[in-house]
Amino acid sequence: MILRPHPEIRIRRLAIGAERAPLLVIDDLVADPERLVRKAAARHFVGQQSMFPGIRAHAPLSYQAFLQEVLTPLLPEFGLAPGRFAFPMAHYSLVTRSPQQLAFLQRIPHIDSVSGAGLATVHYLFRGDWGGTAFYRHRRTGFESVDADRRETYFRCLEDESRGSDAPGEGYIDGDTALFEQIERVDGAFNRMVVYRRNSLHSGNIDSGRVPPPDPLSGRLSINTFIDVLP
Repeated sequence: MILRPHPEIRIRRLAIGAERAPLLVIDDLVADPERLVRKAAARHFVGQQSMFPGIRAHAPLSYQAFLQEVLTPLLPEFGLAPGRFAFPMAHYSLVTRSPQQLAFLQRIPHIDSVSGAGLATVHYLFRGDWGGTAFYRHRRTGFESVDADRRETYFRCLEDESRGSDAPGEGYIDGDTALFEQIERVDGAFNRMVVYRRNSLHSGNIDSGRVPPPDPLSGRLSINTFIDVLP
């Protein structure tokens, strides 16, 4: 399966919050996104041991080579030098879990790593209003990202807040709460991809009153990757 960039690919460069963490929004990413959707429809999706609230299946290996081609010229936006891409994760994803099933950490923004050198991408492959991705500031600490130096302070605060009166009730986060302030939001759009540092506090925007179906053709289908750039 050969993937090519769309001839009208468009890139927006944003900066998140007071910390000004880089965020790329890439529209019209792939020349034939419907082909990726068809591939997803033929995959076997399974539940996750991770905190992801849904089901996943491996994305095509060719997708990894495609991302390296597209993103290598953009690495300086994140202060990274070109190198070989390693993919700790490259999966089709479908959010399917009901709001009542969410654990505390699934009801608040999260980080994927404490390393600011690791990147994450979300490539939206759904049509319809299934939500995008938002970025947050933790009110008590003021943190918009969590690195190794901040980890102990941040998670100690979270443990305390999980037992407090401001702890979130059932449901996905989708905007400001008593614990977090939303500082950036990117709507989901077909064939759009967001690229950000894995230690930025973020969450999918999911409407708790309308959880997507577990169907690649009608649900909240995306391809999610983690990228490490190696020398």
